[in-house]
Amino acid sequence: MTAVATNKDTGKPAGKGAPGRLGRAVRDHAGVPVMAALGLLGFWLFPEDLGLMTRILATALYVLSLDLVLGYCGIATLGQAAMFGTGAYAAGIAAVHLVSDPLVLLAVGGVAGGLIALVTGALILHAHGLTLLMLTIAVVQIVQEVANKARDWTGGSDGLSGIDPSPVLGLFRFDLYGRTSYLFALAVLLVMFLVARRIVRSPFGLACRGVKEDPLRVQALGGSPRRYLVGMYAIAGVFAGVAGALTAVSTGIVGLDSVSFTWSAEALVMLVLGGTGRLYGAVIGTVAFMAIHHILAASDPFHWMLFIGLFLMGVVLFLPGGIASLGERLSGLLSRSPSRTAEGDRP
Repeated sequence: MTAVATNKDTGKPAGKGAPGRLGRAVRDHAGVPVMAALGLLGFWLFPEDLGLMTRILATALYVLSLDLVLGYCGIATLGQAAMFGTGAYAAGIAAVHLVSDPLVLLAVGGVAGGLIALVTGALILHAHGLTLLMLTIAVVQIVQEVANKARDWTGGSDGLSGIDPSPVLGLFRFDLYGRTSYLFALAVLLVMFLVARRIVRSPFGLACRGVKEDPLRVQALGGSPRRYLVGMYAIAGVFAGVAGALTAVSTGIVGLDSVSFTWSAEALVMLVLGGTGRLYGAVIGTVAFMAIHHILAASDPFHWMLFIGLFLMGVVLFLPGGIASLGERLSGLLSRSPSRTAEGDRP
């Protein structure tokens, strides 16, 4: 009998596991550079659409924050706009009355979003399922009503305007063409993506995955499932707050739509479209949804939602893992084909 070399981590034949590990390594190391390259390519190819693409980048960061709680913790929420809007309003108020440095404004938005997430998460995350979903909707409705009533600070239904950030690092002024806004948003998204990837791969992030899969086992091992969930919920609030602040800095205005139930629902649609629990899925789903929305709304302003719905149904039915899973399927097929060929060549 001949010995078969096996992988010490998986117990599978080494030759079969190597292509999969190689594919994951390539995605890990090439993903962020590819995102940066595509972002810079868009900057040169679509100079007239920088405003739209800046909003896409800020929205991708917002959807990424939802992936942290839904994809990695299993927290079903329709209230993510509460953190996004709180961060946007906090940054806007700070820009009007206190400071104008864009990096400081991002920090203000992140702290505000994290605090509202920490407080509300500690109150509502004892619930599960439909009850939790309804509580998150209640949170976003309350925050929206507070923003509407605090007219002296937020502008109410007229929105908060007059946001004029200073040059980035004192060197790059925000211009009317949106060039600085776009490159600033791209840099923020890439940095926050790397931070998110580091978080989900840390022991804390792995514990959150464990809570999603089997909370009773985590509790039996001495962990506190609720503490992990509240912690990740607060971290996601920071990400959403930074996304809101980035939107306020790049557009110069904050409206009540930034803290609406509709904005929460759209984020969920974009995440499902791209694929949950992957991080890249949040970016891919946002780009796909907003690009299709922009094209269809311009060509058929009365029926574009019908085509969006059909597209979403098609992805859910034929790609249950989202658009991001298409690449994984293709890499799986490519990794299996060499092994099958090698088996067929054996005597």
